[in-house]
Amino acid sequence: MFIQTEDTPNPQSMKFLPGQAILGEGALGMDFPTMETASASPLAAVLFETDGVMGIFLGADFVTVTKATAIEWMHIKPAILGAIADHLTAGLPVLIDGAAAAAPASFCIDDYEGEDREVVEQIVELIETRVRPAVAADGGDIVFRHYQPRTGVVFLSMHGACAGCPSSTMTLKAGIENLLKHYVPEVVKVEQAA
Repeated sequence: MFIQTEDTPNPQSMKFLPGQAILGEGALGMDFPTMETASASPLAAVLFETDGVMGIFLGADFVTVTKATAIEWMHIKPAILGAIADHLTAGLPVLIDGAAAAAPASFCIDDYEGEDREVVEQIVELIETRVRPAVAADGGDIVFRHYQPRTGVVFLSMHGACAGCPSSTMTLKAGIENLLKHYVPEVVKVEQAA
């Protein structure tokens, strides 16, 4: 199995593309920031066995691995490539049964009414069609969490290579905030969700 790798804007994260589905098209990415959270994914659990692996993000057709700052990619990349190839070639599951259903919902549209609901629908559509594909190309994901109609603040959460990336604040402010403010005048500011 040939697995392509791509650097990401986050120097501590690398994107691994095995040339086959991981979670599948349209799936919301799944973030495993610690070994303890990886119980829903046998693949993530195996990758955490590699010394220096600090986080795993599973996307539609990629795996993003975040390493410890003190570790060099040349020291752990071969082990990660081998673990992914061995797991997928053996036909082992990426997720345990029911794990995808356990992924947290990003928000509930029914929490919004009238004009606020229309604003949220516009925001979500822009994020889904314009922002998420670009962020996925960098090995991460971004999810709408909440909109405060009174203040015009949109809260988003970043995952994978985007979480902890030195340029994530610039991505939120210069990129996503400007895009949303341009198309949705009610948006005043974009913040990282806690």
